[in-house]
Amino acid sequence: MGDDGSIVHGADARRPGLAGFRRYTWWTVPGMTACVLVAFVGEWTLDGDVPLWARGPSAAALVVEVVASVVLLSRRLALRPMPDTDGSGPPMGWLIAASAAGVVLAVLPLARHNYGLWPVAPAVVVAIAATYLPPRRRRQLIAYVVVLALLPGGAVALAYGDGGHDLAYAVLFPAGLVAFTVWVTLGPLWAWDTARRLDDARRLEAEVAVKDERLRFAADLHDIQGHHLQVIALKSELAARLVERDPARAAAEMKDVQRLAVDALSDTRAVVQGYRRTTLDDEIVNATRVLAAADIDATLNLEPAASATDLTSGLADPARHLLGLVMRESTTNVLRHSQARHAEVDYRVTGGLARLRVSNDGADEHPAGLEGTGLRGLAERLEAAGGELTWNRDGDRFVVEASLPTQRKA
Repeated sequence: MGDDGSIVHGADARRPGLAGFRRYTWWTVPGMTACVLVAFVGEWTLDGDVPLWARGPSAAALVVEVVASVVLLSRRLALRPMPDTDGSGPPMGWLIAASAAGVVLAVLPLARHNYGLWPVAPAVVVAIAATYLPPRRRRQLIAYVVVLALLPGGAVALAYGDGGHDLAYAVLFPAGLVAFTVWVTLGPLWAWDTARRLDDARRLEAEVAVKDERLRFAADLHDIQGHHLQVIALKSELAARLVERDPARAAAEMKDVQRLAVDALSDTRAVVQGYRRTTLDDEIVNATRVLAAADIDATLNLEPAASATDLTSGLADPARHLLGLVMRESTTNVLRHSQARHAEVDYRVTGGLARLRVSNDGADEHPAGLEGTGLRGLAERLEAAGGELTWNRDGDRFVVEASLPTQRKA
């Protein structure tokens, strides 16, 4: 439930960039719709000049219309994908209730020759229905209803002999009101849909950047290892066949296998070292950029340096690399396995240890990255380097903490 009383659904509730805009859109569309209905129709139902036979049913219909309108528009705000792409329709029970109440709130004022009030409730129902339709069908519905709105008021005015200015008002005002109501309803919803698409695109861009880098590394490793392993397999098979017929030739082939294995190991190390040239300094800068692209508010607490450009100047290269990998994996987990609104990076050197702490809210129920080359693999590497890596989940908060001896350079 949002602060404004609106129902916040799914991932949108955990996106800081959308929460405020959704709240504004809710007050602009469902909230304003309810206020307009209560203000105009409610005033009429409280008018002492209106007979009781009209006021009673109007009051009941007004309650139904307001509740149904708020539910339908709130539901429309929560839909994903957009209605114009998947054909999602409104909850039919609520739409039928809103339509029936709209008919009551149109017929009773029209029977009292109130040509300005009767189209208010029907216009709201038409606007709500239009928000669930794809663009072409939406335009058709609006055009049909605008034309149809010319008839009821004109027919009643002619039947009761209201001519001149009253006739023109009875004919034209309802059509204009329908068009205006649809316009002020669809406008904010269009802006909301656009903002949500852009937010999705930003988050996807951040995730794709991480995946592309991992694919690049995997492709480089595959090219090197694939060639060496294929040649090693062929030469090993040849040596096995020659071991009895030509032992000298078999021994030569096995020496080639040994040389190829050493070359493969050397090339693999070169690829890995090239991939790990980045350090904690670089990864914090990169994390700040990536998290900002995903609309996640990142707080940095960095000591002893005042910026993220020279944090680890006192650490040996292996420690800088390991902390950089922890920072990278933590950032990846925030992007891929949470719906975070806030993240915090804390780095400080105390008691001869370099300590890195990365935390975020909105963590998934089952955090990933604990197997293979994820956090568990990094924990083993930090332990081998005399450090420690721990992680825990408390509610929706996920915290990763790493520590390494400073091992200051000579």
